[in-house]
Amino acid sequence: MAPNESPVTLTTFPRLGCPGVFSSPHYPPHAERLRSQFVPDEVVNPHIRFPTLAANIRSRRGRKVEINVPIFRDQNTPWPFHDPTVRYDLDQYPEDDDVRRGAVKDNSIYMDAMVFGMGSCCLQITFQAKNINEGRRLYDQLSPLGPIMLALTAATPIYKGYLADTDVRWNQISASVDDRTAEELGEKPLENDRWRIPKSRYSSNSTYISQDPCLREEYLDPNLIVDEDIKRRLMESGMDKRLATHFAHLFIRDPIVVFSEDLKQLNLDRTDHFENLQSTNWQHIRFKPPPHDKDTGWRVEFRPMEIQMTDFENAAFSIFLVLVTRTILSFDLNFYIPIQKITENMETAHARDAVLTEQFYFRKNPLPSRLHRHSCASSNGETNGASGSPTPHPPPLSQSPSLLGPVEDEYERMTVDEIINGQQQRKGSGDGDGFPGLIPLVETYLDSVNVDVETRCKLACYLELIRKRASGALWTGAKWIRHFVREHPEYRGDSVVSERISYDLIRAADQLGGGDYHNVKGAVGKEMLGLGA
Repeated sequence: MAPNESPVTLTTFPRLGCPGVFSSPHYPPHAERLRSQFVPDEVVNPHIRFPTLAANIRSRRGRKVEINVPIFRDQNTPWPFHDPTVRYDLDQYPEDDDVRRGAVKDNSIYMDAMVFGMGSCCLQITFQAKNINEGRRLYDQLSPLGPIMLALTAATPIYKGYLADTDVRWNQISASVDDRTAEELGEKPLENDRWRIPKSRYSSNSTYISQDPCLREEYLDPNLIVDEDIKRRLMESGMDKRLATHFAHLFIRDPIVVFSEDLKQLNLDRTDHFENLQSTNWQHIRFKPPPHDKDTGWRVEFRPMEIQMTDFENAAFSIFLVLVTRTILSFDLNFYIPIQKITENMETAHARDAVLTEQFYFRKNPLPSRLHRHSCASSNGETNGASGSPTPHPPPLSQSPSLLGPVEDEYERMTVDEIINGQQQRKGSGDGDGFPGLIPLVETYLDSVNVDVETRCKLACYLELIRKRASGALWTGAKWIRHFVREHPEYRGDSVVSERISYDLIRAADQLGGGDYHNVKGAVGKEMLGLGA
């Protein structure tokens, strides 16, 4: 890297797509591959897969992608807001008509290329399962956690030089690769296409896949779109109904990149065609079968989290999630809620400061049998006589299906703080038996295994960051960035992030990322990281 370059872990570059110069070297926008008003083709990875993806998505949907992000309305923001960077006079490509046909929405930041979404950075973790059954269970149990972790890691309040009224990147990526046609979107009656598809191919999960007896039919989407012919063929070949439904749902999509050499000869010993479709269904949790030529086993990829500005934060969220998976498997936890509620939760996570202001549907009792709430706090754990080591809880038994009540009684809306740190008592109840909290559950798990004191102290530092982010004692990255912009002396209260503000913001993020917490103007690092002044 050059002396004046630094690897800064922001989710997006604040002024990507702004008029003028935002890259070095500078290239003009509106070229053949992307046909974007705002970004040049040169910002796309030169590997043929990526410009081909962008071109094929545009070709299949019959127009450019449309990304409209609500703008943050500050005291001097023009209202109604009409994105002044949009050019309505361009007439070089057929897609230039998009903006004249209503692609730009009022009070929104408009973007028109895959790079505005897929150019984002995030924090993804892939877990190794010991077998297919464990992988399927992790896939299901991690799904309800996705929106919670998205809100907790929020770090994306700026797009194209404007403050947005959202805090996370997910919907923008979803729109940036949305290849659905007008018929599939429901804008026209079905004539040439087979289905009306409710979600982009980059979206939250729509299926559960485990054979866990705790998975009730009521949790599944009754309106799930599947290719029934593929589902039938999979089941005839020995795949169980639930997994066949999952893959038959993924296969309602067309492949959007196919290399010609892969079509010359079909090799049934390879999985290239499967991976082509699997890898372009970007759901918030991905179930990953082993590759044909590697002994990597069954894996589950957790995809919603936003990248953080410091290594410490990224380590904290990564380790926390690993500990949650160990806790799920050790205590046989059950986080099932209706899959449609996860979709609603993903939308809720986009709200500005959702970690403090919003509530999310979450299961009231994750424990498969009655474990008293005090056992989910490490300070109250029982110890084993002479050694003083915690006594692990015995594996609890699943509840009898005959005792199950209405699904609606199994979940309620909770704050992120309640989900992470626990409730003092159940809402509407005086029995003190509220949701135990993910961190107390993790601490109970840690009490049940042999962890040396030094490691436990390190883990405690990571858990403390998660705990305080959830409670609001520490800020999210999105709140840090928004505050930095609004307190900058050049900010005019009009939602505009100028070149000077962007430069100073990235310098501050670079200092934070390099561990120089105390030199950031305004000591904002303390409010985000909980460090001493």
